[in-house]
Amino acid sequence: MLVMALDVGTSSARAACFGTDGALVPGALAQVAYEVVTTPDGGAELDPDALVDAVALALDQCLAGCRRRRETEIAAVSASVFWHSLLALDAAGAPLTRVITWADTRSAPDAAELRGLLDERAVHARTGAPLHSTFFPAKLRWLRRVRPDVFERARIWCGFGEYLVARLTGTLRVSISMASGTGLMDQTTATWDRELLESCGISAAQLPVIDDAPVSGLEPAFVPRWSVLARLPWYPPYGDGACSNIGSGCASADRVALNVGTSSAMRIVAPVGGVTPWGLWRYRVDAARALVGGATSEGGNVVAWCRRMLALPADDDELERAILAVPADGHGLTVLPFLAGERSVGWRGDARGAVTGLALGTSPAAIVRAFMEAVAYRLALVYERLAPLASPDHRIIASGGAVSRSALWAGIVADALGVPIARAADIEASARGAALLALERLGVRVDSRPLVADTFQPDPERHALYRAARERQQRLYDDVVVGPRVS
Repeated sequence: MLVMALDVGTSSARAACFGTDGALVPGALAQVAYEVVTTPDGGAELDPDALVDAVALALDQCLAGCRRRRETEIAAVSASVFWHSLLALDAAGAPLTRVITWADTRSAPDAAELRGLLDERAVHARTGAPLHSTFFPAKLRWLRRVRPDVFERARIWCGFGEYLVARLTGTLRVSISMASGTGLMDQTTATWDRELLESCGISAAQLPVIDDAPVSGLEPAFVPRWSVLARLPWYPPYGDGACSNIGSGCASADRVALNVGTSSAMRIVAPVGGVTPWGLWRYRVDAARALVGGATSEGGNVVAWCRRMLALPADDDELERAILAVPADGHGLTVLPFLAGERSVGWRGDARGAVTGLALGTSPAAIVRAFMEAVAYRLALVYERLAPLASPDHRIIASGGAVSRSALWAGIVADALGVPIARAADIEASARGAALLALERLGVRVDSRPLVADTFQPDPERHALYRAARERQQRLYDDVVVGPRVS
């Protein structure tokens, strides 16, 4: 028996087949890349139908990579999809907007307005999410303010994962995992939060039904293309962070998942309920398990930005050597890496990036290293709040393209946190997590202990340097983001 797993991320879509041992089927992995469309005012969007086409192409290539006898063994389709995206649909189910991603900061003023209208700590206690541009409430109020025509025409508000499954199967519903990432779901009742719905000007009827039950069948247009998938159960997508934890073997409180991909996060799987420290969030893996952690809007995207803006070597290995030649915090720079606003721990969607200490002799490689270190400092802040919720003997398991490709960055994070970082083997953690969750639903339990490729031990001297650098960063944060104190 095999499971087809989709992994729809911010920059690419993957399709892969996994066996009942949780292993990737050789040759059954396909990836299709795309780019977020950004605008100077903070927009970060994807074309919904182009994204469906990318997923479909990945599916085509994955099935082509499966040997014919393997195709007949596929028992279900599961998916990991990026959290927090918003899409408006008309009465016919056609998109009225692009997919507004988590990185879109245009609704930051609307989040600030909500903080003046509602008790943010009470909202956080109910939904697990603060009032921030990442989540639906601010985005919905922004659209009502700047696109009233679209707001009035919209009959359904959903994320891309729900739109994808509706396009392919004809059924619109949302999993408890994806619903928990909207910032609109009451975590206790697993229903849409009335106060937030009223503040956004929408009704529960305009949101998909929260239901983890699988759907079956394909829309007629797709049956000839994927006949092997036409009668299979399709599980409503899970949030990508939840899948990454499960897929990397971090399914309990003794393992903290660290992910550095386009953005970054640290997370643990925890029981449903409990108190979530301010600065962190609480979403759901499923009805029985919660996911607690913190996420930053920066990760590999800051290095990608540096590549576009600076005269850097095109070759990855050459760039790594150039960065490695710069000593730890030896560049004289202090960086706020908020190119897409701040999420954890301050949740200031209006925050912007800043670099101080530039000189005529500052090299491009030094600037990249300073950005990489700055991301690590933000993760250290998350870790300080998350560690008390983990088991005393917990391990940190790192995954994600940025740390998988860069031993340097993995080492920087270990030095910044002051604890060992075990780097997971390249196992396509999010896709594997989606597959393991489907196998669980099918009654198959898989040994999900983490497969570790290597471990990075923190260096005490560099850790001390980075602690001092974190204090510099905090002072700059207080001056630039928080603003001068009035006596």
